[in-house]
Amino acid sequence: MRAELLGVGTEILLGQICNNNAQWMSERLAEIGVDVMHHQAVGDNEDRIAEAFRLAVSRADVVIATGGLGPTQDDITREGLAAALGVSLVRHGEIEDFLRDKFRRLGRHMPAINLRQADVPEGARYILPDRGTAPGLVYETKDGRRVYAVPGVPAEMREMMSGTILPELAGLAGPAALVSRTIRATGIAESKVAEMLDDLFRTSSNPTVAYLASSGEVKVRITAKAATRAQAEELVRPVAEEVAARLGAHVFTTEDEELEQVVGRLLKARAETVSCAESLTGGSLAFRLSAAPGASTYFKGSAVCYTSAAKRDILGVSEATIEGPGIVSEECAREMAAGARRIFRSDIAVSLTGVAGPDPHDGKPPGTVCVGLAAEGVALSRSFRAPGDRDMVRRWAEQAALDMLRRHLEGSTDPAGLGPEIGVRAGPPGGN
Repeated sequence: MRAELLGVGTEILLGQICNNNAQWMSERLAEIGVDVMHHQAVGDNEDRIAEAFRLAVSRADVVIATGGLGPTQDDITREGLAAALGVSLVRHGEIEDFLRDKFRRLGRHMPAINLRQADVPEGARYILPDRGTAPGLVYETKDGRRVYAVPGVPAEMREMMSGTILPELAGLAGPAALVSRTIRATGIAESKVAEMLDDLFRTSSNPTVAYLASSGEVKVRITAKAATRAQAEELVRPVAEEVAARLGAHVFTTEDEELEQVVGRLLKARAETVSCAESLTGGSLAFRLSAAPGASTYFKGSAVCYTSAAKRDILGVSEATIEGPGIVSEECAREMAAGARRIFRSDIAVSLTGVAGPDPHDGKPPGTVCVGLAAEGVALSRSFRAPGDRDMVRRWAEQAALDMLRRHLEGSTDPAGLGPEIGVRAGPPGGN
């Protein structure tokens, strides 16, 4: 069964809201084996709404629209749907009674404009809401296609999806399940991942293999469809294992976790603590390390030292390093990590220094990132050039520090994640 989702509202097109409804609906439809083939968004214009419905009905078995069912003049999904179907709107007395009773129970006067919500395309049925005042609409075409329209308010949409639409579609689709497993890797380029998994991508149709790159990581999604969830998971399992084996230490999770969650779990398991020293990231690494519930058991704190003086006076970075290799150097990163470990008395410390951009600094180009790690008898550093703007460089830096920490905790023989443009050096504990 093929589905298409249609978001109605000019605010979506203007970027004033994110259409999170479509994401939630797609996830729920996948769980019952319904394939979402297209997403559309259309503004509050009757002709364009009708055109969007016609297009969706022409290529999908099920169309679900959200938004535009309110009482105001710009809520015209009802009119657009009726125009697309070539039918008139019919006012339903039972919906009028429902609306009046709802306002009466709330102790409020009902504006006359709310009666627009009692208009239903001829031949359609309606879904009365528990929340809100907007009824949902259901229309079945002569050739068996279904069109649903539900409110755009997330709680109201989810009520109708869970209570009516998903059970109906599950019954129509028959026993089916769509299962996805996401494997996440860092310290490796998307093109390299694609090269390593090329035969799996080309030869596998069920499950399918897809890639999604974001700053500092690559997601590999394996998706299978079967009669039951257990059967779909069994199809996914061997492919997921093969992907993880090929990508090796670059894989930080096979359960679609954030890197900081993985690090937190490892720290808890080892009963160890961590601290950090930050320059170019300005505290965002600490934010990620402290985000998980229970982080206080392993995260001790962060020293945000942006200037040379702060690095020297607070973290103990030597004048020789500041005047020599400079504050954007692996030597400085190692000394910053050692300083943070000393100050916070943590088992491990990680550090970040570099040039977020857009201008060069200390003779180093924008995107230069230096990462350090200090532990008992261990002093590591890593440097690389990150792509993108300031935000992207900072994200790459965070990922690099967290991944160095992860590999250290896992006892990796490649603790810094070597790659074609990434170097790693070991120095004496606590210094150059």
